[in-house]
Amino acid sequence: MALDVFSLSIKALKDHFLNKIREQIAEIDIDDIRWVLTVPAIWSDGAKQFMRSSAEKAGIPSNRLRIALEPEAASIYCQYLPTEKLEGAEKGFTVADIGTKYMVVDLGGGTVDITVHEKKNDGSLKEICHASGADYGGTSVDRTFFKLIESIIGTAAMKEFKSKYLELYLDLSRDFEIKKRNFGTSEEIRMFIPFMIFEELCEKHLNKNFKSAIESSKFSTDIATRYGNIRIKEDTFISVFQQTIVGITKLIGEILNKKGVDGLSQIILVGGFSECTLVKKEIKSTFPDKKVIVPIDSGMAVLKGAVIFGNKPGAISERIAKCTYGFSKRKKFDPQKHDRSHLEIVDGKDKCSHVFDPIVKRNEILPLGKEVISTAKLKPENNGLFTLLIYQTEKDNPVYTDEDDCSVLGTITEQISDTGTSDKIKVKLIFGETEIRIKIKERATHKEWNGKIEMI
Repeated sequence: MALDVFSLSIKALKDHFLNKIREQIAEIDIDDIRWVLTVPAIWSDGAKQFMRSSAEKAGIPSNRLRIALEPEAASIYCQYLPTEKLEGAEKGFTVADIGTKYMVVDLGGGTVDITVHEKKNDGSLKEICHASGADYGGTSVDRTFFKLIESIIGTAAMKEFKSKYLELYLDLSRDFEIKKRNFGTSEEIRMFIPFMIFEELCEKHLNKNFKSAIESSKFSTDIATRYGNIRIKEDTFISVFQQTIVGITKLIGEILNKKGVDGLSQIILVGGFSECTLVKKEIKSTFPDKKVIVPIDSGMAVLKGAVIFGNKPGAISERIAKCTYGFSKRKKFDPQKHDRSHLEIVDGKDKCSHVFDPIVKRNEILPLGKEVISTAKLKPENNGLFTLLIYQTEKDNPVYTDEDDCSVLGTITEQISDTGTSDKIKVKLIFGETEIRIKIKERATHKEWNGKIEMI
C-alpha cells in the first residue's frame, strides 16, 4: 500500500534524526519535538491527510505534527533575509516591509507551487489569491531528456537500461541534474554516457551500434559521441526545457492577471529548480517589469521556513479558500429554481433533495481559525453513530451535491452515545489553517471533543 511506503520513508527520516540529535541531547523524547511535514500547496485536503496518516503510522504523535505548505514556508523564511541574501534585489529591499506584495514561485522537483502574499500591519502575511501550481517541476525536464534518449535507443532498450543498469541510469540522471542547474549558454553540452552499455543495448534491440542509432534519428546533426561522452547542441538542449518553462511562465502570467494582485512588483524564486540558470533567465525576460529575486540558499528556503512555521504557525494569518465546501440538505422544493429530478415527497410535502448548502465559498477570505458552525440530526436507528458527509467543488455557486463537478471531501464519523437519542449534534469546522479541523458537541450532555474528517 502507498500508506506503508510513505510511512516507512518518513520513519527512516525520523529515526535518523532522533539518532543524530540523541548524540548531543541524550534525554530528548519524541514528544519534546515539534514535527513539521511540508507538502505542495496545490495538494488536496485528502492528500494532506494522507501525509498526516503516514507520519502518524511512522510514530510521530499527531498532536506534535504540523503540516506546512511549501511556498508558504519559503515566504516566511524570506521575511528574515537581508538584501545581500537576495540575488536580484535592489539595495535596501526587504519583503518584510508593511504592505509589500510579492509572489513566491516554489520550483521543486515534482511541481511548481505559486502563492501571492502581502505583509500586514501586525507583521503576519495574508494570501492574496489561493495557491496554484502544476506538474512543471525539475523532474518534468528530466522526463523530457530521457524521452529524447529513448527516441534514439528505443523503448525496449531504455526499459532494460532502467531495470538492469539502475546504478548507471542514476549516474546519468545526476550528470544531467548538474548540467540542468548550471546551464547558461554554450555551443554544446558534454555529458557522461554509459557508452559500452548503450552500444550493447542498441545492438541487441536495434541491430546497430549507438552511433548509428543517433545518425538515423532526428537528432543526427544535433547529438554526437566522442570519447565516451555525448555532445548536445545548445538549441537541442534548450528544447528539453521548453515545455516546462512555457508552463511555468504561463502559470505566473495567469496569476499576475488575477484580482488583487495589482501592485505586485517582486517575484521570489525558491526550490532546487530555481537554481537553474535558464529558468531564471526566461522568467526575467518574460516579465521584464517585475523584479525577479532568488535567495542565495533558495534550495533550503522551504526547509528553513518550515522550522520557523513550526514555532510560529500564525505567521500566515489569512488564506483564500481553494474550494466551496458544504453539506447536502433537503429543502423546500421551489419549482422556479429547483430541478424536478430532485423532487421528493416527505410527509406529504414537496422537498428538494441533495441541495448544496455552502459553509465556505471558493475564493473566500479565511482568517486564521475561522469557525463555521452547523447542526445535524443524530438518527435513533444508528445507535449513537453519527455520520456527516462534507462536499467540495471548485464552483462558486453550486446548486446540488450530485452535480458532475462536486465530490465528497470526506465523512465525519463519531460514536456519540448508545442511548438512541434523536438530539441534534453541533459541528464546528475551523478553516484558515493548512488543514481543516473539526470539533463536535453533543447538545444534551454539552460534551465537546475533536473530530476528524475521514478523506482516505
